[in-house]
Amino acid sequence: MSPRDRISQAIRAAAAGGEPALVAYLTAGYPRRDKFREHVRAIACAADVVEVGVPFTDPMADGVTIQRASLAALSQGVSLRWILAELAELSDVKAPILLMSYLNPLLAFGESALATAARRANVSGFIVPDLPLDESSELRAALDEQQIALVQMVTPVTEPARIKQLCAGSQGFVYAVTMTGTTGKSVAVPDEVLRYLDAVRAIAPVPVCAGFGIRGPEQVRRLRGHVDGVVVGSALVEVLERGEDPAAWLRELRRP
Repeated sequence: MSPRDRISQAIRAAAAGGEPALVAYLTAGYPRRDKFREHVRAIACAADVVEVGVPFTDPMADGVTIQRASLAALSQGVSLRWILAELAELSDVKAPILLMSYLNPLLAFGESALATAARRANVSGFIVPDLPLDESSELRAALDEQQIALVQMVTPVTEPARIKQLCAGSQGFVYAVTMTGTTGKSVAVPDEVLRYLDAVRAIAPVPVCAGFGIRGPEQVRRLRGHVDGVVVGSALVEVLERGEDPAAWLRELRRP
């Protein structure tokens, strides 16, 4: 099975049980660089997909929690090259691993070298928030050679025709943002957001996962039946920040 197909399969397998799959985000190297492998392993035990954030100086789609985590990780010398080397040592992790990165670190690494290193590090896909679909051909071609996914994002204000294009172009899953703005705020998930998610799911050839503002079991329950998975980020970063057990917290999200 190709790396990108592993993402779709993991999400569909989890969703088949009636509960949304969990895509769980951590900022690499935060709160402590020497705990990175331990945190990835713990999260992978309770989540279906692990999303590793590459620290960046200007994470424009992220709220204060992930901004703070990124700056703290950078101060400890965390880099894309270091992350890939660490992930290459985690061959025992069974959950597919995604990298979430802004474009600049990827370009600095070089698309072809990045794809090769990512495959060696057991990375199954990338999310690049500041890379429009229309400008992604070079990175997509490099990742395609290694059968690594490039996930596309849609939002509640994306035009229907554009949503159709993004869904057709997405690999692994479609990342359906639940609100406008940055990550970290709690979302009430009103009916219009559920209708938008239903519309995305109806046309997407790959699973659809909702993200931004998912912070507790009540939101996961509210999204049940409308998406294949949920992405949890800022709230989980705060769990790690407090030194709590990330696996226990993730299991609580699936509480009936």
